[in-house]
Amino acid sequence: MRLDGRSMRRPYGRTVWPLKIQPLCHQSRPFLFTPPTYNGVISRCPSVKSARFYFGLSYVTNYDPKSPRVGFVSLGCPKNLVDSERILTELRNEGYQVVPRYDDAELVIVNTCGFIDSAVQESLEAIGEALNENGKVIVTGCLGAKENQIREVHPKVLEITGPHSYEQVLSHVHQYVPKPEHNPFTSLTPAQGVKLTPKHYAYLKISEGCNHRCTFCIIPSMRGDLDSRPIGSVLDEAKRLVESGVKELLVISQDTSAYGVDVKHRTGFWNGQPVKTSMVSLCEQLSSLGAWVRLHYVYPYPHVDDVIPLMAEGKILPYLDIPLQHASPKILKLMKRPGAVERTLERIKRWREICPELTLRSTFIVGFPGETEEDFQMLLDFLTEAKLDRVGCFKFSPVEGAAANELADPVPEEVKEERFHRFMQLQQQISAQRLQDKIGREVLVLIDEVDEEGAIGRSMADAPEIDGAVYLNGEANVKVGDIVKVKIENADEYDLWGSKV
Repeated sequence: MRLDGRSMRRPYGRTVWPLKIQPLCHQSRPFLFTPPTYNGVISRCPSVKSARFYFGLSYVTNYDPKSPRVGFVSLGCPKNLVDSERILTELRNEGYQVVPRYDDAELVIVNTCGFIDSAVQESLEAIGEALNENGKVIVTGCLGAKENQIREVHPKVLEITGPHSYEQVLSHVHQYVPKPEHNPFTSLTPAQGVKLTPKHYAYLKISEGCNHRCTFCIIPSMRGDLDSRPIGSVLDEAKRLVESGVKELLVISQDTSAYGVDVKHRTGFWNGQPVKTSMVSLCEQLSSLGAWVRLHYVYPYPHVDDVIPLMAEGKILPYLDIPLQHASPKILKLMKRPGAVERTLERIKRWREICPELTLRSTFIVGFPGETEEDFQMLLDFLTEAKLDRVGCFKFSPVEGAAANELADPVPEEVKEERFHRFMQLQQQISAQRLQDKIGREVLVLIDEVDEEGAIGRSMADAPEIDGAVYLNGEANVKVGDIVKVKIENADEYDLWGSKV
């Protein structure tokens, strides 16, 4: 059995989840459960599809009873995961031990999510659990931007900081668990830092914050406006990751396509050469490293067109995660999102003409205030025409502080639920047909899991945790991290089955 309780080798034709198209929000996802810990980090991965979690620290250290011990709970989206990795890297560099049990830790850090109400509730529960089990808790992350809300529920929390407040977190740790005497030259921390993902893929965060003011979103109030990392720093990190064995780089941010806008796309330097701070230039340079490069959270700016030829040339993966959110011009205007649906369909058609292998993932909201049956039908019509490969959907839910809360004509809960299921049933049919078309073809697959029953991997069309899988039943001659050619033999609505060529 897999760690999520699901049979690892799902036989072809058996439906495990009748509606497995994930109800995912663009920035974050609802949490399901608390998994076990791996090598020191209590890490909850909020994936509705598989409820899998990230694999703790990616290296093994010898336990030193003289070193101070810290526990760490990581919640939220991949962007928050990267923040956790950075804090853990600094703690390890300073000589702290990261332990997997509450009662072994001298204090516990909880990196929270606060994007939607269910995430807030889960974060508050995680803080409460840490307080009950340990008693000494430092809170950071998105929910940390709402200190009063945390204090009302958990007044005994030691300290609270907002997102990406790395130095503050470390300072608070030093206050309650003094920094040990430690020779950094004897550190066992790897060059790429602590990673909470498997060794063969890693998230590469290129910026913080967002300049948009979507009415359903409160991310800018928690993480601020766009703040792009220097392109040389991003590329240096990417190179270290690839040199450490990473086969797939997942480029993430709040708005990947806006990379460099805040610095007016100034010229940076990498390997002694000038490089423009932009998404397209970044993709060009990343392609030279020899790893799969996958783009996530791409806002539909016009210049996104410029990365499609790079995909067609094989420089980056032919995969675009682009949150469209709706198709009704009226609803998009209420959301403060781009609203030219006809142009969006034209662009999708043009992208596919340039890059026929392109996989398109998107996310949508149903039941947004003011959404009529006519608006919803526009969304269904768009799905039918666009034929997107991967789709996430969630029902609108008011989020404290979001401008959408003040909009008129809220949609009744029973109507949201009914539209949600109609949406998912339609996309399920579209997804099934898209995957049926792959039968008989040969695709490259990155192996994620191997056991005595066979292997599970992902094609170029599948991001970890949120997309489908490729099952190689009975295949024993592969290792995790291998990229192998597979002939597709069967498909259902979400996954593929095949044999190694």
